[in-house]
Amino acid sequence: MNQQEALFRFALRMGDNSVVLGHRTSEWCGHGPVLEEDIALANIALDLIGQARNYLTYAGEVEAKFRASAPLRTEDDLAYLRGEREYLNVHLVELPKGDYAHTIVRSFLFDAFHLPLQQALTTSKDDRLKGIAEKAVKEVAYHLRHSSEWLVRFGDGTQESHQRAQNALEDLWRYTGELFAADEAEELLAKAGIAPKLADVKQEWSATVDRVLKEATLKRPADGWMASGGKKGIHTEHLGPMLAEMQTLQRSYPGVEW
Repeated sequence: MNQQEALFRFALRMGDNSVVLGHRTSEWCGHGPVLEEDIALANIALDLIGQARNYLTYAGEVEAKFRASAPLRTEDDLAYLRGEREYLNVHLVELPKGDYAHTIVRSFLFDAFHLPLQQALTTSKDDRLKGIAEKAVKEVAYHLRHSSEWLVRFGDGTQESHQRAQNALEDLWRYTGELFAADEAEELLAKAGIAPKLADVKQEWSATVDRVLKEATLKRPADGWMASGGKKGIHTEHLGPMLAEMQTLQRSYPGVEW
């Protein structure tokens, strides 16, 4: 794998994580527990989809450079015209939204990873990744603040809210290991100063998780077996149906434009 191929996979993965989590978050639109949260989650979903657009656009441009004979794939092509096995997102973001505690815990675990990753990318030697991260980091900081505050409300709230948050944490913990399992592309880019070392990101993630869980009076689950495969295109049974719904317009009317 050369650097351009690694960059393509990295940008694609970043875009896939954001577009899939953005879609999952948007499923709360019109169903939020209170109006303020309905609006907040809709805005977070829009932030994620905006980030996905930037990463997928860049991925298409990078791909066109090392696959000169292939046509340029746009952000829409990459979002709507790829199958399940072509998506490289982690399992954590594709799981069903569950109840509100489940959504908040999932968001928190991802946000605590996403923020230090974006912060590190603001010093990337790749100017395009650096520019995308400089815009995204402010949005992701808000996402983490939002999910952290709600996690504390749940954990340090009623007996039921505490138990729901703890149950969600126990259920989702097995999907966190994949966030930090570096593949060949990530290792190559880290050596080139283009992407951060995921081990460094994990240290910051772990510190944030410990701090917020302590405030929320929640217990950090013990590390055990960790799910993996999403980064290689091997997904849970939940991604296929989600993509079928997300891609239905483009699949039904190829090339449609507003």
